[in-house]
Amino acid sequence: MSILLVDDNSVNLFVIEKILKGAGYEDTVSLSSAQELFNYLQLNDPTAKKSDVDLILLDIMMPEIDGIEACTQIQQSERLKDIPIIFITALEDSNKLAQALDVGGIDYITKPINKVELLARIRVALRLKYEKDWHMEQEKKMRDELDLAMQVQRSLLNPPLQDDYININVSHLPSFKLAGDMYYWHRFNEHRYGVILLDMMGHGLSSSLVCMYISSVMRDAIKMLEDPELVIQELNRYMALLHNQKNLYNYYFTCIYLVIDTNEKTIEYVNAGHPPGYVLVDDTELVMLERSCVPVGFFDSIDVKKSQLTFTNDAQLLLFTDGVVEANRDENKILDKLKYIASQKWNQTITSPIHLVIPEEELQNQQDDMCILMIQATASKKPASMTTS
Repeated sequence: MSILLVDDNSVNLFVIEKILKGAGYEDTVSLSSAQELFNYLQLNDPTAKKSDVDLILLDIMMPEIDGIEACTQIQQSERLKDIPIIFITALEDSNKLAQALDVGGIDYITKPINKVELLARIRVALRLKYEKDWHMEQEKKMRDELDLAMQVQRSLLNPPLQDDYININVSHLPSFKLAGDMYYWHRFNEHRYGVILLDMMGHGLSSSLVCMYISSVMRDAIKMLEDPELVIQELNRYMALLHNQKNLYNYYFTCIYLVIDTNEKTIEYVNAGHPPGYVLVDDTELVMLERSCVPVGFFDSIDVKKSQLTFTNDAQLLLFTDGVVEANRDENKILDKLKYIASQKWNQTITSPIHLVIPEEELQNQQDDMCILMIQATASKKPASMTTS
């Protein structure tokens, strides 16, 4: 515990130091000017470490640099601004005392020093300092854990895919360190792929944690069950396990899960309460992936029916979460733009789909997670033995 005493009057320093040491505060440092205080704190050294000072007792009336100016400069330092400062003054000017508190002082003591009052105010200041330090340490631990969780979540996201018969490009922009949007694709064989895009209700820490929980289930469900109806039913079963009457609300998510078969030239899908995506079939027909059931987890049991599309040569799919649509006040304008983009033939070198929809400058301080998937599927060429004469 370190307490700094700053006063240009040596008698005052002697009296205060004697009171503190008599009360058990042994680690005290007496300084006679604001400049000495600045030097001790290394105020102007950008490489200095965080100070271990617990409290500053600072006289207001000092030559050259008074206590109010000294406090102002200390408060401007990110490294030092959390050190509590108690002013010591003989002034009875309420305006001056108010100014001292306005610049960052937490309390004041008037001269002549009252021992009982001085020690009581020091105990309060130190208790508040320790509590603040404890909360700051807990916040740092939480930030570190969030950073780790963010790295884990990002490691679960697939990189862009360029395969013989399918290309997938993606933009994934969390509004928070952890996201409530999740996507995943799985290669069943060289001709068959499962792709899912989901959006957990809400955003922030709780939704992100539920999203991470369901993402592990989702991977196993897709690998083992494959079929869109079975996968969505399985995910709903796991979400139902989270339902608790004690909760104020239950979590659910919207999603589109589809299976693309470039050999059979089919797209099977289920849209569970998600914003409709688009499919451009053979560069001619634009099809909307309409909702076919309620969101996953909305009820303990849901009725799921898949739909199927066919193509001859190729298909383009544009999938997105509602954060993309709601990024602009004019949602209809964004929807029209998404529809237009979906209707155009894409260049396979697209690396940032979101910038086709929303300019970079409008992506700052977004209120919701955003995710866009652009998928290009090309019909497989069947072996000669499979062709008919």
